[in-house]
Amino acid sequence: MSDTREPGHSGRLSTLSAAWVIARRDFVAILFSRAFFFFLLGPLFPVLVGILAGSVGQRVQQTAQSPEIGLVMAETEARRILAAREVLAARLGDAVPRMTLVHALAEGEDYEPRSALEGRAANIAAILSGTAEAPQLTGPRTRIESWRGPVAMVAAQAQAGELAPWPEVRLETTTSSSATERRGRLTTAQGAQTLLFLLTMMLAGMVLSNLVEEKGNKIIEVLAAAIPMEAVFMGKLFAMLGVSLVGIATWGATVGAVLLAGSSVLPTLTTPAVGWPMLVALGVVYFATAYLLLGSVFLAVGSLATTVREVQTLSMPVTMVQLLVFFLASYAMTQPGTAIEYFALIFPFSAPFAMLARAAQDPALLPHVPAVLAQCAWVLLLVRLGSALFRKRVMKSGPARVKKPRRSLFRRKAGAKV
Repeated sequence: MSDTREPGHSGRLSTLSAAWVIARRDFVAILFSRAFFFFLLGPLFPVLVGILAGSVGQRVQQTAQSPEIGLVMAETEARRILAAREVLAARLGDAVPRMTLVHALAEGEDYEPRSALEGRAANIAAILSGTAEAPQLTGPRTRIESWRGPVAMVAAQAQAGELAPWPEVRLETTTSSSATERRGRLTTAQGAQTLLFLLTMMLAGMVLSNLVEEKGNKIIEVLAAAIPMEAVFMGKLFAMLGVSLVGIATWGATVGAVLLAGSSVLPTLTTPAVGWPMLVALGVVYFATAYLLLGSVFLAVGSLATTVREVQTLSMPVTMVQLLVFFLASYAMTQPGTAIEYFALIFPFSAPFAMLARAAQDPALLPHVPAVLAQCAWVLLLVRLGSALFRKRVMKSGPARVKKPRRSLFRRKAGAKV
């Protein structure tokens, strides 16, 4: 169908009004559909699997005992070692390895310590033999090398007898240090960046198949004849953005209620440089810009597909490219002040992730204003390019060019001779 109204559209609706009509139509149609309910339930299944896996892992960790050192020595020596270990453990805690008597040697008995490590149900990681004056530790190299110092301390205490009093260490606490604060803010930035990437990739993928159905039942041709194609693209983008924000609000409220119910297991994150309220606000803004940027590309690429199978084929390379962009932003976060960071801040597809990470580490708010404006400009440019590509490749606007038959030079020469 020829689109003759697009270049000089003279309809009753402006581009913004037409985009609002398309956005409202798609938003209401998706929000009140049965598929939207299953869309909201979709992320709950991975969360449920994660909770079950975490509980099973915690149960396994609880049932697994800490590795112990088995004692193979005379009973009197074993009592000295165990008594010294208990005295030191009262002050040093888990820094002193646990010890248990495996075999008490009789006088003149010859016993191989290696045999005590084989076929035992107990959690024995190494064997301590000999005496307190000449201890011998048998076991895997990595294990016994890490236990050499604590075992020597226990043996020395067994020789010394009564534990001498230790001086009292006076503690003077501070709220934080610069290194601790920087490391904590880096962790917060990484978490915010990862969450933004996961939400963007999970929700922006729906835009790929947005035009396939309407292209199949010819609705898109009716829309293209009535309103500008830029309005169609813009309306669909903002409709899907609104649906995504509703989904995020629902998931956030559910997760927040669950976390508040189990507040004892809440992770402790360092307060970002701009504060939590401002970071959340910037997160919403950068999610919107990242979604619109990626969605405009997805919409342009998906509009060229004619079947759902083609959409699935196109989604994989697009996802891989966006994953590389995320890795770029994550690496740039660890290189402040370098060229790679400035590139990630300027490149439109990595800028939302890089700027959100910057907000967690830098309290300055002014750089976010030109960043958001630049991303909005990129969204408008990509929408215009995508709609132009759609008109050229799918709608085939304009009169068809008639191919002129090309005459062969040799044929003309042959006719001249005749």
